[in-house]
Amino acid sequence: MREEFEEDIVACIKVLQSGGLILYPTDTIWGIGGDATNRETVQKIYNLKKREDAKSMIILVVDERDVLKYVAAPDFAVFDYLEQQPQPTTVIFENAIGLPTNITGQDGSIAIRITKDKFCKHLVKRFGKPIVSTSANISNASSPVNFNSISNEIKAGVDYVVKWRRNENNSAQPSRIIKWNKNGSITVIR
Repeated sequence: MREEFEEDIVACIKVLQSGGLILYPTDTIWGIGGDATNRETVQKIYNLKKREDAKSMIILVVDERDVLKYVAAPDFAVFDYLEQQPQPTTVIFENAIGLPTNITGQDGSIAIRITKDKFCKHLVKRFGKPIVSTSANISNASSPVNFNSISNEIKAGVDYVVKWRRNENNSAQPSRIIKWNKNGSITVIR
């Protein structure tokens, strides 16, 4: 099992470095991933999902330091808040920096999740950049609850499909999404 994990990490990094797309398990549902700092890669994801690029996507990072690389002056209280959350929580931050405009909201915001999933942590850390994490479905279709519920169109549209955790049959749920407001309050989006 450990060998499969390592093979997947190495294969994913190779694909990500070349601007390709991966289909991978996250700390929530299966996702389509790519280099979040590469404008062309982000566009490939929009095209595969048949999604308008006015809707921003989530990116995965490993820790608080990564957030500081891609958000101008975040409120540090958000990190204490996230430590107390029992489920994966994505935060919409204002003032994204260092990311292509087609992954940020029209208002310059960015949705970031600090992943706690072992596979995702290894992948993002070894890749050295944030990775897109958007549900593995065509826009407006139901999010896949496990690998077997992902459409063949999505599977065929990526450059690498991770083997790790394919056989899990539990019903996964998307992350909770909140917006962190300037005054330290939160707005629950999902």
